[in-house]
Amino acid sequence: MHKFWGPLPSFICAWIYVMILRPAEVAVIVMTFAEYAVEPFTTDLHPDYKATAIKLTCLSALFIMTYINITSVKLFVKVQNVFGICKILACLIVIGGGIYEIAKGNTEHLDKGFEGSTFNPGGIALALYSGLWAYDGWNSVTVVTEEIINPGVNVPLSISIAVPLITALYVFMNVAYMAVLSPAELVSSPAVAVAFGARVLGPARALIPLGVAVATFGCAMSVQFGVTRVCYTAARGGHMLEVFSYVNVKRLTPAPAVAFQAILTSIFILVGNIKTLIDFASWFLWFFYGLAMVALLVLRKTQPDKPRPYRVPTVVPCFVLLVAIFLSILPIVHDPSVKYLMAIGFIVLGVIVYTLFVYYKFTPRALLRKFTFLTQVLFESVPPSKYQD
Repeated sequence: MHKFWGPLPSFICAWIYVMILRPAEVAVIVMTFAEYAVEPFTTDLHPDYKATAIKLTCLSALFIMTYINITSVKLFVKVQNVFGICKILACLIVIGGGIYEIAKGNTEHLDKGFEGSTFNPGGIALALYSGLWAYDGWNSVTVVTEEIINPGVNVPLSISIAVPLITALYVFMNVAYMAVLSPAELVSSPAVAVAFGARVLGPARALIPLGVAVATFGCAMSVQFGVTRVCYTAARGGHMLEVFSYVNVKRLTPAPAVAFQAILTSIFILVGNIKTLIDFASWFLWFFYGLAMVALLVLRKTQPDKPRPYRVPTVVPCFVLLVAIFLSILPIVHDPSVKYLMAIGFIVLGVIVYTLFVYYKFTPRALLRKFTFLTQVLFESVPPSKYQD
C-alpha cells in the first residue's frame, strides 16, 4: 500500500483501521457474543434491562480478552486453540442437527428460503455487507507476519486450509438454520442459533449458545490481537503516537497499543448497534480492499521481477476489485445514509491529522511527554530498541 500509493493513503488506511474499522469490528463480535451469552438467562427480562445486561457483558468480555492479549502471546495462542476447537464442534453440532431434520423430510422451509428476495443491486450490496462480514478475518494472518515462523510457507498454507474449511462450515450451518426455522423466525430471532437449539436439541440446547459465545469470544480476541500489531507497526513508522510502539519489559507484548484498542472498542460498544456498525465498517473495509487490489495489480505489471514470497492468480485480485467497487458505490446510491457521510468525514479528518502531525510534525511536546511517561509507568513499557539494547 505504502510503496504504491505513497505515505498519505497508507496513513489514511492505518488511521481508519486502527481508529475505526477494527475497533468497530471487535465491538460487533463482542456484542454478538454478549447476546448469545445472555439470551438463555434473560428471556423474561424487560428489554431495557436486557440491553444493560448485554452492554455489561460486552465490557466484561472486552476486559478479559484485553488482559489476555496484554499478558502473553503464548496464553493468547493457547486460548485460541481451545476456542477454535470448541467453535468447530459447535458448528458440527448445528450441521448434524440440520442433516437430521432434512433426513426426516423437513424441507418445506428450504423450499421457501428465497421467497420475497429482491434483485435490486443496492439491496444486494447491503445484504452482502452482513453476509461477507461473517467471513472477514481471513486477512488477519497477514498483519501478524512478524510473529509467524516461516511466513512464506505458513501464511498461504493457513489461508488455503482455513478459508475453505470455514466457508464450508458456515454455508452448511446456514442450510441447517433454514431447514429448521422459517424465514420469519430467522428474521425475528435475536439469536438464531438459540432458537435452532431449542427446536432441535431439546435438553442439550444450551450447547448452542455456549458454542457460539466461545466462538465469537475467540474471534474478537484474534481481531484485537491483529489490530494492535497494525497500531504498533504504524507507530514505529511515525504514523501513530510513538508510545504505541512500546512493549512491556516483562511480557514483550505491545501493551499500550492493546489498551488503546480496548478503549476505542468500548466506545463503539457503548454508542453503537450491530447493524449500523456492520454497514459503517464494511464500507471502509471494501474501499481499502479495492485500493489494495489496484496497488497489487499495478505493481505486478510494473515490477514483475520483484521477489514475492507468495502470490495468487491475477484473476483473484481482479475479482476482488470488482466486488470492492460494487460494494463501495452501490450502497451509497441505494441508501444515501449519514453513516457514509461520516465515513468520508473520517477520511478527511485523517488527511488533516496527517498534514498537521506527520507532514509538518506539529507536536504538543509537554503534553505528549506527560502522556508517554504515564503510559510507560502504567504498562511497564519501553521502546523496542531500548529492550534490544
